[in-house]
Amino acid sequence: METRLRMELVRARLPRPSVQAELHDPAGNFIGRVDLYYPDRRLAMEYDGENHKERLVSDLRRQNALVNAGYHLLRFTFADLRAPGSVVAQVRHARTALAKYPVSPDEAT
Repeated sequence: METRLRMELVRARLPRPSVQAELHDPAGNFIGRVDLYYPDRRLAMEYDGENHKERLVSDLRRQNALVNAGYHLLRFTFADLRAPGSVVAQVRHARTALAKYPVSPDEAT
């Protein structure tokens, strides 16, 4: 479903996000891999599938580490993709809001 999420974003003429991006903290330590990522906004997106409940604790810890390292995270589910316009609107809004905070290339990952 990550592919469908990416396709909806591209179809809406948003920039093509990186796929399975590896993100690091300011010290260069690996935090985790995210489904989709816009480095120019430090905006990560995750698709939470049906098995998400099994991985909830580890996903929440990784989410906290990403936020503490200065990344922004949006999470989507299968139900969200039933209304792709809403998902696109949320991503577009986040990209617009985050444009106020330029990201240098060394901060992107």
